Amino acid sequence: MKSNDIATRNGKSNGMKVFRMQDGQFYVESAEGKICYKVIVSNGTKSCSCADYINGITKDSTFLCKHILAVINGNGNIKNIEVVNDQPPKLDNRFIIEIKRKDTTKEFVLYAGLLDLAHQKGIRKMLVEAIQYPTKDNKQEAICKATVESNDGEIFTELADANPLNVNRMVVEHMLRVAATRAKARALRDFTNIGMTCLEELGDLDEAMEDESGKSKTRPRREAKAETVNTEKKIQAPQKQEQPKGGSVTDDQGTKENQQAKKEPVKAIKPSGQGANATAKKENDKKASDTKGEEGKINPSEAQIKAIEKLAERRGINGEQIVKMFMNKYKKPYEQINANEAKEFIRHLQQAA
Repeated sequence: MKSNDIATRNGKSNGMKVFRMQDGQFYVESAEGKICYKVIVSNGTKSCSCADYINGITKDSTFLCKHILAVINGNGNIKNIEVVNDQPPKLDNRFIIEIKRKDTTKEFVLYAGLLDLAHQKGIRKMLVEAIQYPTKDNKQEAICKATVESNDGEIFTELADANPLNVNRMVVEHMLRVAATRAKARALRDFTNIGMTCLEELGDLDEAMEDESGKSKTRPRREAKAETVNTEKKIQAPQKQEQPKGGSVTDDQGTKENQQAKKEPVKAIKPSGQGANATAKKENDKKASDTKGEEGKINPSEAQIKAIEKLAERRGINGEQIVKMFMNKYKKPYEQINANEAKEFIRHLQQAA
């Protein structure tokens, strides 16, 4: 920036009113007095929200507008402004989700709500460190440490783990991210003094619901172990065919086929999808359809409907959009939803996050 340009803008900066909001942050009134521009002058950083600075800095990295010069020069016009915030930090109710199960209702806080409250209270920084990476040797378990520092210098540290036994099957391949989110949620709960469990800490919404015995629902160990095997891409060897006594399987089958050929006339080869295989497939499909039909008669629980509504609210989806999404996915009205479809629809909304 040339010296004559600086001198010109120095002259224009004289008499401008400058208001100091906090260290390094100012508001400078325009020459007409109709608007204030935000100016930051701190730790070698200089910036202004005016159009003159935005256009000038793209051409010259040393460019300074008259508002920045008004702050630098001072000219006796800088006034300190104290911002009084009478409203104490508060967790917004829209970040609290209720999950009902019979006569029991549990409240959970969303991670977004914890982060919002942390910024209200004054958070300086948040760091996440991976303590253990998921490997085959540690059964795909990830461990992370999160540290939250407030503006007052207070430190809050928490650890969290994630493994195939305590996460949703949709995120079984993202253990490190789940562990990091859980650790941050726990550290933020300590910082914001929130006793409710964070919804993102749960492995599944089913964990928030209790069965009649009062025990939490957890995923079967065999199911989680199978997912771990799939994640590690293990290939199972084909099963060996049991050989009957007195001869090989091939010889025995060949004898039966020859005897059958003598009794029956030769038939033309049928197209693919017909014959005995097609008949067996048809019977299996009929059994699966009957089973699905029985499951389709079960109405969704109140907790499932509440979970769909809360997930839709978190993603900004209104009622009409939910009905349309359900219609496109299941080809039937939302009013006819059953328990099995509700469970799948909840996972669909969770995956879309």
